[in-house]
Amino acid sequence: MPFFSTRGESVVTASQAILRGIAPDGGLYVPAMFHNVRPERLTSLTEMNYEQRAVAVLKRFLEDFSVREIEDAVHAAYSPERFTAPEIAPMKQMDGATWSLELFHGPTLAFKDMALQLLPHLLRLSAEKNGENREICILVATSGDTGKAALEGFRDVPGTSCTVFYPLDGVSDVQRLQMVTTGGSNTHVIAVKGNFDDAQTGVKELFTSEEFRNQMAEKGRVLSSANSINLGRLVPQVVYYFSAYAELLKNHAIAAGDPVNFCVPTGNFGNILAGYYARCMGLPVNKLICASNRNNVLTDFFNTGIYSTHRTFFKTISPSMDILVSSNLERLLYEAADRDGGLIRTWMNLLKESGSYSVGEQRRDWLLDTFWGDCADNKDTLGEIKARWEQDHYLMDPHTAVAGHVLRQYRKMTGDDTPSVIVATASPYKFAADVLNALTGDNAGGDPFIASEKIQELTGVPMPEQVLKLRDLPIRHTAECFKDRMGQAVLDVMA
Repeated sequence: MPFFSTRGESVVTASQAILRGIAPDGGLYVPAMFHNVRPERLTSLTEMNYEQRAVAVLKRFLEDFSVREIEDAVHAAYSPERFTAPEIAPMKQMDGATWSLELFHGPTLAFKDMALQLLPHLLRLSAEKNGENREICILVATSGDTGKAALEGFRDVPGTSCTVFYPLDGVSDVQRLQMVTTGGSNTHVIAVKGNFDDAQTGVKELFTSEEFRNQMAEKGRVLSSANSINLGRLVPQVVYYFSAYAELLKNHAIAAGDPVNFCVPTGNFGNILAGYYARCMGLPVNKLICASNRNNVLTDFFNTGIYSTHRTFFKTISPSMDILVSSNLERLLYEAADRDGGLIRTWMNLLKESGSYSVGEQRRDWLLDTFWGDCADNKDTLGEIKARWEQDHYLMDPHTAVAGHVLRQYRKMTGDDTPSVIVATASPYKFAADVLNALTGDNAGGDPFIASEKIQELTGVPMPEQVLKLRDLPIRHTAECFKDRMGQAVLDVMA
């Protein structure tokens, strides 16, 4: 199956899309079609483990990979040494009609592991299939979790290097420590003096800069991405929507064909877009509920059809969602625009030049058939963490709590009592000071380790070993740069 650029000027295979990351015209690669998963095939997923479900879904996208190649990659990615939960993505019932899909049992305690433990294997195979012998230089912009997940995924992988940019003062203490203590001979971490949108825009500009690509080529390197703009990041995320539905069927919470809602805390839109792709493949999804924090650009977009970055940027207690330019929305817009690459180019140029675009009332209504958007501020988020613990004895991180609050709002405003899955994206221990503050009013002076100890004592929920070890690891990465010097910063750390 071929993959098209959303901006209409490139057609590639799956392996080429994974290797390149972003299209030469600046667009994102999307599948030419969506293979439908028949109802009887959905039912058969109940008899499979997570690895088998992953192979069943991924082979529908990765048609220039053999089934054996996919099986080997999946087995390496989701090994017991990497994921502490045998189910990989366990489902936990919170109340009579609500479940949590826990995606944080991997090595970096965040949902990004679900794709970034697999991507290095897919990228290595993609390089082999396309005769690429140069070092693959992975560039990543992170709002907190992608960076560490990418660093761990590519650490000491032969023939690769991984350089991560994160916003200085724009991630949690644990997120920062996870990144700057990373070992490996091929990992680099650089703090950008700006916000995540500055880092993300800078990385995109490096990919489309002929001068920078030539500079890297002279050093025997070729650029690729581990951000969610890479197809190899997106398609593994489709798997856990199918897996969640299969678990509900397996436990007789729903009957085959019953619709389910998914509520997703959303920043860069990749996670919820994967749910939309699952729906396009036949998964019975009723609504995809887009949950934003105070940076509610997506909420306003779904309500008005206008995407505008002319707004104040807020630093919140859910920092991985502190984003104003949601890159993966472009893939959804491509579908809303009837796959008109020219129209996508127009909208993206308007966004770059004037900071906004409008899709019109008809396309907005088309989007609202599937999506619903709302937001939560810090007070809402803290209140949801406390309420879920007291009511359901379930401990949430701030990002998942944003989704929990928005789901309550959705049900209140619509009366829809469809069984719903909250996509839980991170361990509460990655944001321990804020979680403790929500539970007790005490944030332990902002010290994440003291806060973690108090949470464990209070709740009995075990502190992950990754957090316990983090306190004593040495700082290895201290580089910083301004947003207009990111290219030079990459060259400097690789010198």
